[in-house]
Amino acid sequence: MNEQRKDILDMLAEGKITAEEAEQLIAALERDQSPVASGLTARPRGKAKYLRVVVEALENGEMGRVNIRVPLQLLRAGVQLAALIPPQALGKANAELNKSGVPFDLTQLKPEQLEAFVEHLDEMLVEIDQTDAKVRIFCE
Repeated sequence: MNEQRKDILDMLAEGKITAEEAEQLIAALERDQSPVASGLTARPRGKAKYLRVVVEALENGEMGRVNIRVPLQLLRAGVQLAALIPPQALGKANAELNKSGVPFDLTQLKPEQLEAFVEHLDEMLVEIDQTDAKVRIFCE
C-alpha cells in the first residue's frame, strides 16, 4: 500500500473525512497513478501488451468495480484464427451481429488493421465520468 493511500485511510479512521470523501480521494489517486494518465510510458511505443477496461459504478448504494485486462495477443490470435473460418460461417456470424445491432464485418478483419488499431489505442485514454459511474479504457 502506498503512503498516500495509507494517509487517506488514516484520516478516515480518525473521522477527519467521510467514507465518501475517502472514496473520492482514492479514486483521484488511482487516476493520477495510472500509467497513461501519469505519463509513465516506459515501454516502447506500439508495444502495448494489454487492453484495460475499468468500470466503477454505484449500485444499490455500494460502489462496484469491474477491472478487465485483455491480452492484446489474444486479439491478434483471434484475427489470425478468423482467417480459418469458412466464408459461409462468417456470413452467418455477420448476419447475427447485425441483428444484434453490431454492424461489424468479420470478413474485413485483417491482422495489419489490428496492429494499426493497437498502435492508436496505445496513444489514447478514454475516460467517462458520471456522478454514479466511471469508465476508463487504455492500453498498458
